[in-house]
Formats: sequence, C-alpha cells, structure tokens
Amino acid sequence: MRPASSLAASAAASVFSAAVRLRNALYDRGTLSAAALQGPVISVGNLSVGGAGKTPFVILLGELLRNRGVAFDVLTRGYGRDSASVEMVDPNGCPGRFGDEPLLIARRLSAPVFVGEQRHAAGVLAEQRLGPQLHLLDDGFQHRELARDFDIVLLTPEDIRDHLLPRGRLREPLASLRRADAVALMSGAPTEALPAALREAKRIFRVRRGILPRDVPPHPVAFCGIARPQSFFLQLRKAGIEPAAEAAFRDHYRYSPADIRALLSLKRQSEADGFVTTEKDAVNLGPLREELQPLSVVPVRMQLEDAAAALDAILQTVAARKPQWTAPSSQL
Repeated sequence: MRPASSLAASAAASVFSAAVRLRNALYDRGTLSAAALQGPVISVGNLSVGGAGKTPFVILLGELLRNRGVAFDVLTRGYGRDSASVEMVDPNGCPGRFGDEPLLIARRLSAPVFVGEQRHAAGVLAEQRLGPQLHLLDDGFQHRELARDFDIVLLTPEDIRDHLLPRGRLREPLASLRRADAVALMSGAPTEALPAALREAKRIFRVRRGILPRDVPPHPVAFCGIARPQSFFLQLRKAGIEPAAEAAFRDHYRYSPADIRALLSLKRQSEADGFVTTEKDAVNLGPLREELQPLSVVPVRMQLEDAAAALDAILQTVAARKPQWTAPSSQL
C-alpha cells in the first residue's frame, strides 16, 4: 500500500496538472489573449522549478546576438525583489531592488535589463527607452501573458524523469514541449526513449553546461544558494576540487553578517584554505564578500552546439513572424 503522503502528493499533482492544462487550453483557443510588443520576443524558459540554467543560457544567447550586431534587451521578473516597480536595472544596484539574476545578466552582458512581474509592462518601458528592438524574455515559457515570436525551452536529464508539482519539480508536463519552437537539450539527457513531445519538437539544440574554476583554493569551503546546490558541488569535484566543507542555502539567498560568521567558523573547523561560490551568490553577498577571503567566484558557461546555425534559425523565424522588425541582412 502506498503511504498516505505519497497518495496526497499524487492527488495534488493531478489537480495541479488539470489547472495547467486548462490555463494552456484557454490561451491556445484564444479565450485568454497575450499582449504583444512592437519588437520581437525570444523566450527562454524551462519546465521545472529552478536549476535548469536559464540565466546562463540568456547570457549565452545575448553574447551570440551581440556578436551579430543585433540590438537587444532583457525582460525578467526579478525574483525575490523588495520592490514591485517596473524599471531598468542599474548594474551597480543591489539584489533587493532588482533581483540577483537580473543584476548578474546586466553585469555579464553590459546590456539593458528591465524588471517587472508583468513582463509586458517591462517591455513597454524598454521600448519607450530604446525603441522596438529585440527582447530576450527570461523564464518566459509559463508567462503566457506576453506574446513571443520564438520559444526556447531548456530540458535537463532530471526533467525527463521528474513529476509535476508538488510530487516533483515540474511546472508543466513534458507534453507542453509541443508548443516550443526549440528544445535546448542539456548534456547528460538520455537520447534513447525520449518522450514523444521531445521527439516531435520542431528543433532540438544541444547544450553543454559547465563551470570555469580559476584560482580556487585546493580545499575550500564550497557554499551556494541556488536551486540545485549538489550539482555545483559535484561539478567542483569533477574539476578536481575537493571541498573541505559544504554549505547549502535556499535559492536566491541573501547573506547576512551572521552567515559570514558561520562560514568563517566552518572554515576554521574544517581547516579549509578559502572559499568558493557561484556568480549568483557573489551578487547576493554584496560587500560582505570582502570578509570571505580568499574567495573564488566560479562562473557557469553554456556551450551551444552549432551556435551559428541555431542563431540563424531563430532570427529567420523571428523575421518571418515579425515582418515589421527588420534586421540587417548580415544578421540573418
């Protein structure tokens, strides 16, 4: 007999699934309508709650667009902000006002980033400031209130084996991949027995994700506040770094002086020779990072297989769906 907790989770997942299907059906039938912007929108999203690599992929896509000379901005919610305002991110600002991931994107890309729970309002502000240029929509697959011209969905190996909330981490079933224009399949995902919705995908991009550890102490305290902390610790070990101790905080965690004291105590107890963390955590540390020395901040890097052809496919589709937006011929 299945435990009562398992039965309750399955029942809740069934209710959640029905609600998701109903909402998507209302948009698919036009009962609910999406608001459009003047400029084209390329959405980067996923099916699960956190940890799929959306932010690194947005940064990768932004770098590819910049190398083509395509003007763009980024629209994002800014999870965990203290403010509800719609505004342009100041790269020198704080995560409380703008959110950690918007700040990271703005700093890495040196591109305009606009935050707002309603991404259409953020896009309107972007077009008022910059004109109807191309918009990258961060974490946009479920945000159907904003019309998009190209939908990219990141899919991890864990997603393929996972279940819907609250039983698992999926926000939508795998069948939702059918409405994506491209599925970015992360390395490690099984190529055999793929779900039918993935086999039917219009395009499959192959993506590899890794870290670039530099100047990391040999035996550091590894700590992070991300959706899947064990993935970070595992990547460190694969890179030949054996942490003396590990500390995991909740996703988007903002560090306090008490946390710094606890980490310094852990360093002493484990006889570690420094600290290592992620770029997102460095944003959330703010000036407190100066108290954790030596501290190595490890960036995450995405590699897109045949990136030039993938970008060609995206821009050609966008140009066909948004004919009023014209890019120089060199971009297509």
